[in-house]
Amino acid sequence: MSVLMLVMAASGAARADTVALKANLQPSSEVPPRVSKGHGIVDANFDTDTKVLTWTVTYADLSGPVTMAHFHGPAPVGQNAKPQVSIDAKTDTKADKKALASPMKGQATLSDQQVNDLMTGQWYFNIHTQDNPSGEIRGQITPAN
Repeated sequence: MSVLMLVMAASGAARADTVALKANLQPSSEVPPRVSKGHGIVDANFDTDTKVLTWTVTYADLSGPVTMAHFHGPAPVGQNAKPQVSIDAKTDTKADKKALASPMKGQATLSDQQVNDLMTGQWYFNIHTQDNPSGEIRGQITPAN
């Protein structure tokens, strides 16, 4: 009996859905649009069971070093919103500054409201630089399929 329960528990855990998400980061997607050669990609996965969002963000050709990066929401394309998840980067040590280097990798556990906003396309990601303090490149988070 305990073997059956163990198998059932394992199969239940295996049923958690992982949703692949992406964003194409472009200066033209910022509000208002920016003039920049910068570009990037967000590749993310959301585990519907644990509510954990994991991400890898790559970027290139920005106007200068990254000062901040965030997932924002809720907002549709063309509108701004407050940060929901900040990429952790303290600026007091060289090691901490590496958190904003490409590729940026991380994870966060989301609230129920954040999950709803993310899964209904109401989140975007943007990267800030000194020359573009309100954001240099941005992209709406959408399903990868």
